[in-house]
Amino acid sequence: MDKRSTKNYLKLAVFDVEGVLLPKNRYLTFEIGRNLSLTKFIKYLCVALLYEARLISLESALKKVFKLFRGININELLRIFQQVPLLPFAESVLAKLRKKGLKIVLISSGLPQTMVNNLAFRLNAYYAFGLELEIENGVLTGGIKGKVIKKNGKSYIIEKLLKRENLEPKNCVIIADDRNNSSIFYPEALKIGCNPDAAIILKSDYVIKDNLMEILPIIEQKLKSSPRSISRNEAIREIIHASGFFVALATKYLGVFLTITLLSFTALVYMVSEFARVEKRNIPVISSITLNAATDYERFEFTLTPVFLALGIVLSLLFFSTPINFAVIAVISLGDSAASIFGRLFGKNAVPYNKGKNLEGSLAGFAFAFLGASYFLNPLLALVAAAIGMFVETLPLPVNDNLSIPLITGMVLTVLA
Repeated sequence: MDKRSTKNYLKLAVFDVEGVLLPKNRYLTFEIGRNLSLTKFIKYLCVALLYEARLISLESALKKVFKLFRGININELLRIFQQVPLLPFAESVLAKLRKKGLKIVLISSGLPQTMVNNLAFRLNAYYAFGLELEIENGVLTGGIKGKVIKKNGKSYIIEKLLKRENLEPKNCVIIADDRNNSSIFYPEALKIGCNPDAAIILKSDYVIKDNLMEILPIIEQKLKSSPRSISRNEAIREIIHASGFFVALATKYLGVFLTITLLSFTALVYMVSEFARVEKRNIPVISSITLNAATDYERFEFTLTPVFLALGIVLSLLFFSTPINFAVIAVISLGDSAASIFGRLFGKNAVPYNKGKNLEGSLAGFAFAFLGASYFLNPLLALVAAAIGMFVETLPLPVNDNLSIPLITGMVLTVLA
């Protein structure tokens, strides 16, 4: 274990903003997005999808997005921003880091400098960096600029800051969630991925997935010796996930078409309920279920995981023949949920190539995936299905594992069957 201490080495705590301190994309998508016409909002979503698919650069995506906001008053933007809730424990974590003598740095490529400055004031951060808006007579022209939106722009800013402070990367702890922060994940720095994507998982020294408080023992180098327990919300969440197994059983009697229709309708109802929840509106029964199955982070976000699960099941039913389609549904529902539960309860040894997963959880997932697949396949093919599915589950892929696990497992089984 690295023996450096915060007292002797760590001087700066660099936080990506959206996804770490604020709900990811909440400000642009939901808060400002509601001021757009339907046509502009659809254009915004298309740009976001193109960026997520890596078909356009961050700079290009942001310029297209802010053109849609042309004519909005800057004071109205700030008023809307101040209504965005902080993620749980953000204030207390930053306060504890300040007490340890660390200077807090906030950096964002997607938020205007005015908003990041406002957040820095609220959180008592030392430095704040965001993109620059072009404004005329108090309203947005649609233009943006600044180093932070450029490729490797965050690295340029942090390196200048280090020179100003007479520090080195080893004096930094950097907390981020997505690939746009890869350039500041310096080898010498202490790098923490917070609910990270695949690119950040690969570069992180540590990965946290529950709440920001988990960075404190990492920074203190007093990592927990035993895993934590399962919360009620997590238990409900994983039970819902595992219930996907019954979809495979029901399909044998309902047929593929009717099952897909029911799943699609359920996913649509869920998405409507999520939009309502983010807007602080309640749909009887449905909102209660989704709220009780959400993690601390997800309570502030539009959560797509159940939609990806439904889509993974639908694609399995469409693309693969029976009983392979049923088997891969068993693998994703039982294997993935078991890996999550047992990993949280008993996980101690991280998977070498993915610090967000552990060997104990993967082995448990393999066992349950094998049992589920065995209901539909002979033992040898069930063994292959479980092994492939749980191997894919450990990979830091850019695709949600509710899609990658069934599709890759199904393709392998189709070749072997």
